Amino acid sequence: MEEKTGAGRHRLLVLDRRTGSLTGVKDVVSFDENQVVLDTDLGLLTIKGKDLHVSRLTLEKGELDMEGTVDSLVYSSNDSYRKSGESLFNRLFK
Repeated sequence: MEEKTGAGRHRLLVLDRRTGSLTGVKDVVSFDENQVVLDTDLGLLTIKGKDLHVSRLTLEKGELDMEGTVDSLVYSSNDSYRKSGESLFNRLFK
């Protein structure tokens, strides 16, 4: 029997608005201490808050752990991002 990978799966867990764990992360579009924008299997996810810090990122597995005060989570279509071209990491490491 063939084991399925996590492709197409997305999970978001926020505990006490202070820590978060995500799966299904395809790319990090942008980040700073007040906002993190992620390309996920279900569209763009914008996380807004204070003192946000990505403590672990594994794009090969599509996993991300973060800390800070989460104020809002907003999903949106990622069509415009995909049309715009390269991700933040691709632009940084040219």
